[in-house]
Amino acid sequence: MGWLRHLLGDRVPADFGGSLDDGEHVVGSAAVEGGGYLLVTPLGLWIPGPRRVGWHLVGKAAWSTGVLTLTESEETGTAGEAVLLADKTPVRFELARPGKVPILIRQRVDGSVRGRYRKDLGTGGAWFVERKVPGQDGTVLQVRPDPGTDVDLVKAIAEEAARKLAKPNS
Repeated sequence: MGWLRHLLGDRVPADFGGSLDDGEHVVGSAAVEGGGYLLVTPLGLWIPGPRRVGWHLVGKAAWSTGVLTLTESEETGTAGEAVLLADKTPVRFELARPGKVPILIRQRVDGSVRGRYRKDLGTGGAWFVERKVPGQDGTVLQVRPDPGTDVDLVKAIAEEAARKLAKPNS
């Protein structure tokens, strides 16, 4: 079975310190300059540490001249069934041999998005994004307010939007 995994690309680097979930497999990997790996799996992106960032929490991934810049989102609260997010500080990973990792990341992030909408609210705004959470059925409404935006107003809108999304179409 090892040859099949090698052929299909399911190879975990020998010195990878993380522990994949049962059934989780590697789709692509690249060594990070300075140590560690980026591993692409169906459940998320493993980054040096090592730890996995679920595809639904990759706020942005940009590839330019050998460097992947990852902006991870963190859940900061809820508004009904909607999840409020805030972006963490972007982190840069230099990859000497990226292979197909940047393309796989783009495909997985784009594939997690089911719909998106930008709502301007006078002094700020928010992104409303419906996303698939890896390993779970259905979708979740994520809301990312701009810094300085009235969070209570965003929560009220998000709660109503999540309620409408949960109702089956008549």
